[in-house]
Parts: sequence; C-alpha cells; structure tokens
Amino acid sequence: MKRQAFPWRDFLGRIAVIAIPVALQNLLTTTGSMVDTMMIASLGQTEVGAVGLCAQFSSLMFSGYWGFVGGGMLFFAQYFGAGDDDGINRSYGLTLTCMMTVGLLFGLLAVLFPELVMRLYTDKAAIQQIGVEYLRIVGFSYPLTVFSMGMASLLRCTERVRIPLYGSITAVITNVFLNWVLIFGNLGMPALGIRGAALATVVAQLVSIAVVILLAKRSGHRYLLAFKRHFGWTRAFVATYLKKCLPIILNEVLIGLGNMVINVVLGRQPEEAIAALAVFRTLEGLVIGFFAGFSNASSVLVGTQVGAGHIDTAYSRAWRLVYLCQGFIGLVCGLLVLLHTPILNLMGMSGESFRLAFGMVCIYGVAALIRMGNWTQNDTFRAAGDAVTGTVLEIVFMWLMVIPCVLLAGFRWKLPTLLVFAACYIDEPIRYVIMQLHMFRGGWIRPITPEGTAALKEWKARRGS
Repeated sequence: MKRQAFPWRDFLGRIAVIAIPVALQNLLTTTGSMVDTMMIASLGQTEVGAVGLCAQFSSLMFSGYWGFVGGGMLFFAQYFGAGDDDGINRSYGLTLTCMMTVGLLFGLLAVLFPELVMRLYTDKAAIQQIGVEYLRIVGFSYPLTVFSMGMASLLRCTERVRIPLYGSITAVITNVFLNWVLIFGNLGMPALGIRGAALATVVAQLVSIAVVILLAKRSGHRYLLAFKRHFGWTRAFVATYLKKCLPIILNEVLIGLGNMVINVVLGRQPEEAIAALAVFRTLEGLVIGFFAGFSNASSVLVGTQVGAGHIDTAYSRAWRLVYLCQGFIGLVCGLLVLLHTPILNLMGMSGESFRLAFGMVCIYGVAALIRMGNWTQNDTFRAAGDAVTGTVLEIVFMWLMVIPCVLLAGFRWKLPTLLVFAACYIDEPIRYVIMQLHMFRGGWIRPITPEGTAALKEWKARRGS
C-alpha cells in the first residue's frame, strides 16, 4: 500500500493561523517591555536592574500558575476536538479558580511585603529601595495578568486566537503612552519615575481585560462568558483534572523555585551584570514569544486530534512541529546577534554592561535552539495527555545538575558572570536526546476522551503488527 504524502500545505496553513497571532501577541508584549526598558534606562542602570529583578518575581508567579494553564489547555484542546462543551466549561472554571489563587497570593506579597521580596533577589541596597517602590504598585497587576492569561488560553484552544492579540495590542499602546505620561510627567502630570511605570502596567492590564471580554461577547464565544457552566464540577472530574495537572503543576513550581535560586545567584553579581541581565531577559522574551506560537499550535493541532481519535495525524504533526520551531528560533536568535549593537544601545547598555549583555545574547543564541525544541516537545506531550515524562526530566536535571553547577560557579568558585550564566543551560542537550527518543516511540499519546482512547488501542495494534 502506497504511503500517503504528508499534507504540508494544509499543515503549514494551520500552524500559521494559530502561531502567527500568538507570536504577534507575544512580540507586541516584548516590544512593549523593550520600550519600558528604554524609558526606564533614562532614569539610570540601577532602575533598570531593579525592574529586572521585580520581573524575576513575576516569573516565579508565572511558574506558579502556568502549571494550571498547561493542564487546562490539555483539557480545553481535547474536549474541543471531541465537541464536549460541558467538559470545556468545567475545565475552564477549575483552571481559572486555581490560577487566580496564585495571582492573588503573589499580588499580596508584592503589595504588603515588597522589602522581603527584594532582599531575597539582591543584596544591593540601592536596587532594593527602587524595587520596593515599584512592587508596591505593580503588585496590583498580578491578578489581572493571571486572569488575562487564563482567558487567552481558552480562546486560543477554541480557535479564537485573534481576540487575545487585539487585547495585547491595546495593552501595549496603553502602557507605552502612560509610561510617557507618568514616568516623565508629560501632559501636565507629575513625573512619577519608576512608580509611573508600575501604574501604567496596572492600567494597561485593566484595559486589555476589558477589550478581550467585549470582543468575546460580540463574537458570541460560547465558553468564555458562560459563567453558570464554569463551576459544575463533580468529584470525579476534579480528581481526573488534578491527576493530569499535578505533574505539570509540580514541574512548573519546582522549575520556578529552581530559577529563583539561579536568579538569587545572578542577583549577587556586579550591578553592571544585573542591568545586563535585565535587558537580556527582555530580549529572551522576544525569542520565547515566537516559541509560544508553536507551543499553542502543538496544543491545538496535536491535542485536538488526540481527543478526536485521529492518532496518526497527531503523531505525524508532532515531530514536524518541533523541528519547524527550532528552525524558526534559530533565525530569530541569528538576527538578535547580528543586530545586537543598535538594540543594546537603545536599551541603555554601555561599557561593561554592553559586553555582558552581548555575551548573554551569544550564549543564549546557541542554547535556545535546543531549549525551545525541548519545550515544544514537552508541550506536545502534555497536550496529548503525557504530563509526566517532560516533567520528571526537567525537574531531575535542574535540581541534580543545573542548580549545583550554578551555585558552585557563582558562590564557591566565583567564576566570571558569563560562565555562571552559561551553566544555566548545560542540561539541555542531554534532555533533548532523551525526549526525541520518547517522541518517536509514541508513548506520549494518552487521550482523556472515549474517542481518543478507542483509537489509541487500534493505533498501537497496527504499530505492533
């Protein structure tokens, strides 16, 4: 029997429909962050470093709620593929409830205990003082950010990817405009400096949420605003949800804690290094933004097919998505290296901070090619129902390999900043090989729908014969 050719044109078209709006949304967010950094850089490198460390605290929050996003998207995509409206609504309500618990907790820590947070991330008194002022205000945006992310995840998995994009466009425009007004005191407003940047972030998130809700209502989206159907949970459903989500949640929390340890080490480098790291994290967001497009494409294009029982299609799409993602990320990193001089100059880097920022971009340009492949594979596994494999690998390698190396390099051996930074990525090639083997063996396909479960048995029988 002649093997059917893979439908590349249809496949690439489907990726484009999902990935391009998501990538554009993240690109807009990163562009807004870059503009923020440029504006804050005019206040001084200490301010840049302080805001960068505050961003690491929000990244820890991200790790706290992203496990629920990853688990929720597994359910959203597979239930959407199976046409189960009740399943989508229940899983969204449970996902959002868990996410908002994390967002409110971090918001309270930022607003009520900012001194504790800043002391954790750096021992530089000047940076701590500025960070405290910023956190007391920006902490109000944390629950709003989490709520916005929850809505975006549902909309993307139910093929409404443009609505979150429009929300991001509005948020970026609002944030940049209010930064110009509030940081520098334009249009008759007082010059609030770093507090103005924080206030602009809060208002921008409110505007973004309002736009998304309005557009979802106008488009007649039948899941996002079906409030009465979001909380009809049964004990069996909650147990199934937690069973699938718990490995992802543990993964994100433990990885978040690991990254916090790494950031504590990096936060005790010289002030020029802290400023360079803050700028690098903004540029890293650009790369991750493009990756996020492929990540969402994996969740939708693989997860929906597994849920609908089209196992062959899901398998053939999965590994192609990984390689396409890596190829695209390679192009993005190459452009960043080529254009590093004007970018870093615009973001206030000079002298030693410029040298360190450029070194970080070069190291990451190589590491990201492998890291994004690992992340795409892990997101593909999760969407198909395997929340364990990538989780175990990431946690084990981080805590037994990466963190000890970073601690030794930074605290014991006192190595140069760039060597400490490079130690953060030493596990990526090993995990990549292991995950590739798992990818092609197909053990990651684990449906949660009756259609998918029945089809998987037939698929395994055919592969075994």
